Amino acid sequence: MVSTSSRIILLVDGYNIIGAWNSLKRIRDKNGLEYARQSLLDILVNYTGYKALETTVVFDAHYQKTPGYKEKYSDRVSVHYTSHNETADTYIEKYCASFQRKNPDTSTRIIVATSDQAQRHTVVGYGAEWMSAQHLAKEIDLTQKREKRNHRSRNKSQGRFLFNSLDSKTQKALTQMRFGTYR
Repeated sequence: MVSTSSRIILLVDGYNIIGAWNSLKRIRDKNGLEYARQSLLDILVNYTGYKALETTVVFDAHYQKTPGYKEKYSDRVSVHYTSHNETADTYIEKYCASFQRKNPDTSTRIIVATSDQAQRHTVVGYGAEWMSAQHLAKEIDLTQKREKRNHRSRNKSQGRFLFNSLDSKTQKALTQMRFGTYR
């Protein structure tokens, strides 16, 4: 788990990531955009929780003539749908610019996940960090492997007997009780 002494905000350009990850493109092409969005959010919930990040996934209005809105997806993940005339790029750039202006002395890190090179240069200019879609995929993959490895080692079987899972002091005491030598 990552230290929580410094707050980290991850801004994800949702459709950019969906278009860059083969697994999400396949889901989008087979089942539709809604399923691809849902899959991305599910992946990010686990990653965000493990890394102790605050994540906002930004989706363009995508042919919708609706006002922008934000919804909480989990404790650490929220989704922002832009308004009709606003792109995800614009929203993310405005967020980075206004955050740094409103919080000049903060230790908060903002990381923008997108493979859009123009957006990369803009957000870095506002003081944010940049992560490519492929780098985010690798980070998530490494985190999942680490989490599985940690989970496996915690649940490692000590044999089929409860006795084997006890600490040595308790094992000794039980053995002494069994043979009537416990004091």
